[in-house]
Amino acid sequence: MDSVLRTSFVPLLHSQDGSHSFSCIPNFLSASPPHPSNQKMFNGTAVALHNNSIDDKSTLMKGGHQESQNNGKLPKSKLLNFSGERPSTPILDTINYPIHMRNLSIEELGILADELREEIVYTVSKIGGHLSSSLGVSELTVALHHVFNTPEDKIIWDVGHQTYPHKILTGRRSRMQTIRQTCGLSGFPKRDESVHDAFGVGHSSTSISAALGMAVARDLQGKKNHVIAVIGDGAMTGGQAYEALNNAGYLDSNLIIILNDNKQVSLPTATVDGPAPPVGALSKALTRLQSTQKFQQLRESAKGMTKKIGHQAHEVAAKVDSYMRGMVGGSGACLFEELGLHYIGPVDGHNVEDLVYILNNIKSLPEPGPVLIHVITEKGKGYAPAEVAPDKMHGVVKFDTKSGTQLKAKSSTHSYTQYFAESLIAEAERDDKVVAIHAAMGSGTGLNLFQKQFPDRCFDVGIAEQHAITFAAGLAAEGLKPFCAIYSSFLQRGYDQVAHDVDLQKLPVRFAIDRAGLVGADGPTHCGAFDTTFMACLPNMVVMAPSSETELMHMVATASAIDDRPSCFRYPRGNGIGSILPPDNKGTPLEVGKGRVLREGCRVAILGYGTIVQSCIEAAELLQVLNISTTVADARFCKPLDGNLIRQLAQEHEILITVEEGSIGGFGSHVSQFLGLNGLLDGKLKWRAMMLPDKYIEHGSQKDQTEAAGLSSRHIVTTVVSLLGEHKDALHLLNFQTNTTDSKI
Repeated sequence: MDSVLRTSFVPLLHSQDGSHSFSCIPNFLSASPPHPSNQKMFNGTAVALHNNSIDDKSTLMKGGHQESQNNGKLPKSKLLNFSGERPSTPILDTINYPIHMRNLSIEELGILADELREEIVYTVSKIGGHLSSSLGVSELTVALHHVFNTPEDKIIWDVGHQTYPHKILTGRRSRMQTIRQTCGLSGFPKRDESVHDAFGVGHSSTSISAALGMAVARDLQGKKNHVIAVIGDGAMTGGQAYEALNNAGYLDSNLIIILNDNKQVSLPTATVDGPAPPVGALSKALTRLQSTQKFQQLRESAKGMTKKIGHQAHEVAAKVDSYMRGMVGGSGACLFEELGLHYIGPVDGHNVEDLVYILNNIKSLPEPGPVLIHVITEKGKGYAPAEVAPDKMHGVVKFDTKSGTQLKAKSSTHSYTQYFAESLIAEAERDDKVVAIHAAMGSGTGLNLFQKQFPDRCFDVGIAEQHAITFAAGLAAEGLKPFCAIYSSFLQRGYDQVAHDVDLQKLPVRFAIDRAGLVGADGPTHCGAFDTTFMACLPNMVVMAPSSETELMHMVATASAIDDRPSCFRYPRGNGIGSILPPDNKGTPLEVGKGRVLREGCRVAILGYGTIVQSCIEAAELLQVLNISTTVADARFCKPLDGNLIRQLAQEHEILITVEEGSIGGFGSHVSQFLGLNGLLDGKLKWRAMMLPDKYIEHGSQKDQTEAAGLSSRHIVTTVVSLLGEHKDALHLLNFQTNTTDSKI
């Protein structure tokens, strides 16, 4: 054995001419196979290294061979049917659950992957939903469910919008036309929807943490099942993923991590000019890995053999490992290996044969420890409109399958997101200290528009809300005016930074909180219910909510003018109401802590916070039919409250109702605190607070969610009438009127 090591490894490290020689490596690999299973697993490495003509960008193939036809992929059995007619899916028709896939041949699995694509395009074209990400993992999903045995084996999907193939293969095909609809399937994995959904998800970068927890629980309970986490390269920009990788390497539990590398964050990250790749050094490192495959294969071979050969071989292999790290140039594989994970890849994520072969080999190893498989996929794969525009086909409404043209309903107004972006641009044109930050959500937050005009003043930090907030704090500390645009539900991930790094130091970071309130089809994972509650409890924070797009522009200007403390303003998913916009979209700063009266009455006062003020106005009009005189006020601010306005409403009306599209502990709680401390509840005033119920509202249309939450104009009217004790017999008439109005919309 010593002679083998001397004649094989040493020339690799130091050739006679000073160059790096690989000619003897195949001899070493084949001279003394350490173990049959290892020989099988790493045989492909030897062949790849022996064939000097192999291209550096090749991916790990079964047996190391590359097919001469179709780049190593199985030949297509047919042209895919995207005609708009229901496709013929003979193999998929035989699959109700993953167990039905066990006996399929490799060729049949490849056909099944294509049939899934046809099925997904056909279904999503009728109802809308997440498209490109699901098309990109068709082969991977087929391979996973062919090799592993769910629900005993656990597959945890990161983010989860790529799981349409998974849902179809796990007993939910007949209900796919209900996905993201009221009372239908969730658009994300959900534990109470299927036993095959091992972990509920909707946010990014959580899969490895959850999978590691399940793996450790398995070990403590003496079970033998497999645990697999599937995470995208975009999600790998999130800090939690690295925390989990670090812990996984330390605990050394058997765990499979599949890094789905499609060169694009699977979120609305696009710039105005097209899709944006994941930001940061990791994305560049993953790209470099694709050109260093020979070296990585050699390292995998060496590691597999030294476990069986002994101490001396281990020492030599360690030198080889160090040498290879230098050759790779500090790329991503080195990072994963340094964290204690075994790296395999890159692997062609659209080659079912390779995927099945590799997964079966890893599955057969008794104690592999944590393994990371780097899989290269194409978002939107197989459907041309999604391949050329994966960003625009990420989340879609109904569309024409032949052209990919989305059938978007025309609206006379823009989204609140766009009004925010246009207003921020107007501020930045007048103040060069204004900068913008988002966490891999350029399109989702509208900041792609800002980035187009101010490329040096817009920062995409990746899926890293914690970093985004403290980064903004640093900008503010140096005198700039950072606007940090983050979805309400994603802001939850950076709350400690909001409190500790921003509010405690009174740094003037401006938080633009998008998707506040009910968000419709995305459901409870993305519902912006809690931001008013957790932001307004911070001592130094100014907390605002506009009732219209015009008010939103004024609040952008207000936040820009507040330079001695942090501030935030929330706005919903959806379009504006058509209010008159300020000239050039440039808002006027509001007086901080000052609300306004929109409609004057004498018996009932309705104090709304945010865009739900529009429902309050509708309720007042319905109450007018019952001759109930109603005042409607727009609070504008939750913190500081307009104490004078609240005192006036409480003293001049029989009933005071606060209405907000937020959780318990929010605006209504602050109003009640004020009323109590000022003795305004000691008299005859009847006060009620209306807010989201203390439960999660399931996915569906925003209208259906509002009804389920009890926050429609009809619910406001019912609350008023029940407090007055009058006109109860007229409620059925009002219900008829509101239902008739809704049917005409």
